Amino acid sequence: MTLAATEFAFRAASVALLLVLAASLVSDFRNVPAGWLGAAFALGSAAHVVSYSVGTSALVPTWHAPLIALSTGNIVVFWLFTRALFDDEFRLRWWHGLVWALVTAFSLIGCLWIAPGGHVRFSVTIVNLIVLGFIALAVGQTVTSWSADLVEHRRRVRVFIVCAAALYGGLNALLQILVVGSDIGAIADTINAGVLACVVAAIAYTMMRVDGADLFSRVTTTASTVILNQPAATEEAADQKLIEALMRLMADERIYRQENITIGVLATRLKIPEYRLRRLINQRLGYRNFNVFLNEHRIEEAKAALADPAQAEVPVITIAMDAGFQSLGPFNRAFKAVTGVTPTEYRRLRVNAA
Repeated sequence: MTLAATEFAFRAASVALLLVLAASLVSDFRNVPAGWLGAAFALGSAAHVVSYSVGTSALVPTWHAPLIALSTGNIVVFWLFTRALFDDEFRLRWWHGLVWALVTAFSLIGCLWIAPGGHVRFSVTIVNLIVLGFIALAVGQTVTSWSADLVEHRRRVRVFIVCAAALYGGLNALLQILVVGSDIGAIADTINAGVLACVVAAIAYTMMRVDGADLFSRVTTTASTVILNQPAATEEAADQKLIEALMRLMADERIYRQENITIGVLATRLKIPEYRLRRLINQRLGYRNFNVFLNEHRIEEAKAALADPAQAEVPVITIAMDAGFQSLGPFNRAFKAVTGVTPTEYRRLRVNAA
């Protein structure tokens, strides 16, 4: 088999896998942000498979430019996908689309005007520095949110998915900066196509081995709902004792007020391994994120304070800080997500009701 035929086979296999993955995500999780962001990322990756080549010349065929632009803009989709995949509370904002449009437009302009105008190195370097920047954001947020993730299966695959995609994308971005303007040859393109096919197959295989409900939360449940719907007979005695001890820490000691409280600190207080507490909060209490678990207790305390006539003159930020929040912005967002109104509106409604 010739190099050209081998390269074509690798590219065709990658595109086929990505299209199947996109169709599966749209079919099963089209109502979940992470589902269709994942599908969009798969389609953008297919554009990358078709358009990518090692080394860049100043002249790009007109039909090729939109594919390259979509491939470049896909790094923004990758960043958003990693956020949505590991944050069940994630919601798309208008400026996310604007960022994607700006990155895609700059890549298109670079292909059609900047590079052909004699500035190929500038165009390719800036585009790939943008790619590296978004990869760094995706990796950074994965690392910072790792400890708060309570879904064991999702924790195991998240590092692989992010690191595999980031490693491939990052190495290719660095390679493009180093060899811009050079014709590396067919061997390099064939090797790259083969590596990419392996990465795509590994990610698809990994995602298929995990229950979709673990990766993509269809409905956010509260602890009270899970406990009420779960027969007491199904709970093991040891787990029930741990739940009671955990709730005493929350209700009596209000440990959620502690600054920088982590699941490791909580596990130490309960004298159990961290993995067991993680599983307990996830599987017995129904939480997918440790911060959501803490914030629910903090918000309950804040609601009581806001409804208390004796604290009518206490500033909202003071109530937020007393409950364990570190700043007003996250408190306002978390409070509105739970109650549907801002803390100030909640206080006013309770005063009027009284």
